[in-house]
Amino acid sequence: MPGGKACPDCGSTELVEDSHYAQSQLVCSDCGCVVTEGVLTTTYSDEGNLREITYSRSTGENEQVSRSQQRGLRRVRDLCRVLQLPSTFEETAIAYYQQAYQHSGVRAARLPKKEVLVGCCVLITCRQRNWPLTMGTLCSLLYADLDVFSGTYLQIVKLLGLDVPALCLADLVKTYCSSFKLFQASPSLPAKYVEDKDKLLSRTLQLVELANEAWLVTGRHPLPVITAATFLAWQSLRPADRLTCSLARFCKMANVELPYPAASRLQELLNVLLQMAGHLAWLQVLSLDKRSVVKHVSDLLQHRHMLVRMAFRDGTAETEAQNEERPGQGQEQGEEEVGHSSLDLPKRTRPASPALLLPPCMLKPPKRIRPTSPVSTVTGDENISDSEIEQYLRTPQEVREFQRAQAASQAARGVSSPP
Repeated sequence: MPGGKACPDCGSTELVEDSHYAQSQLVCSDCGCVVTEGVLTTTYSDEGNLREITYSRSTGENEQVSRSQQRGLRRVRDLCRVLQLPSTFEETAIAYYQQAYQHSGVRAARLPKKEVLVGCCVLITCRQRNWPLTMGTLCSLLYADLDVFSGTYLQIVKLLGLDVPALCLADLVKTYCSSFKLFQASPSLPAKYVEDKDKLLSRTLQLVELANEAWLVTGRHPLPVITAATFLAWQSLRPADRLTCSLARFCKMANVELPYPAASRLQELLNVLLQMAGHLAWLQVLSLDKRSVVKHVSDLLQHRHMLVRMAFRDGTAETEAQNEERPGQGQEQGEEEVGHSSLDLPKRTRPASPALLLPPCMLKPPKRIRPTSPVSTVTGDENISDSEIEQYLRTPQEVREFQRAQAASQAARGVSSPP
């Protein structure tokens, strides 16, 4: 027994020192009674004399943290450990969470929003450190709604005044493609569908860069575009065995969720490839469609920069140039160009102009509901004010006649109603 003490409850002298977290306690081994509390050194006057005091008398009890905040801090630590983030990331995310929790609007928020706040602090930390992490990954880990998460993320960034850089697209492609289960044969994945990771990643990056040059990524969620590009890259590496596989089956085999707009992004990518194939000499003799153009993706990507310039013309630059030049000069220049082209080639064999390189929202703008103008029924019996009549008087004679008519009307009213 340390110090010759006895248990105050049962009188037993079998006392042992039990380390509870960082505080040592003296506990009775027979009944479990805590004989002495752990001790801490704090900022009280006892600290000046280097004397230890109990936790109940220390300043630590005054620093009260709500249960909700304690739970949130634990969730931040757990999430960082699940994602295997460095310790510096965890410290930064905890600091952001504590700063955000000081605002009354965050403290008064509902529990789902506080759960999302944990992921927002981790996402901000990863974005600032250029760590490839998507919002969808955090939503799947936290079982959170994507709209609620994105709204809370923007609110916290604005509330804390943080500078968060945009996520690098190449890093996102590498991280997202690494999650595809296509690199090892399994009972659910036949051997003909297994692909080398480096080859698939390299071709997917080229297709995503092509989609970025064709305005298919700007203003859109990147994951559907990356999913469509990965599917095209996977098909083009062994088209003989994989052209019959659909996008939905591909995502099921790869064990990834199929984003809703991925099918539309796939069709847009195929349209871009078809337009590029029309300007490649050895592909012009072939009648390619959206299915057969996949076989020639390697050739199209090899000459990507030249084919994009030939197949598309910059719509934004052309619009600015047309606005700057005067109408007369533009008309004369257009007539000269038509004249030269008609001299060089017959009218029916004139080559078609390249397609405009513009965002899809500008090529196919959404239809807007035209507001209906209110229907006004005019019968001719409406009262006309004097100010409105004066707008129609033009000559001095009309003014004099109008004044005589007003005088006669006033005189008639005075006769009809004598005093």
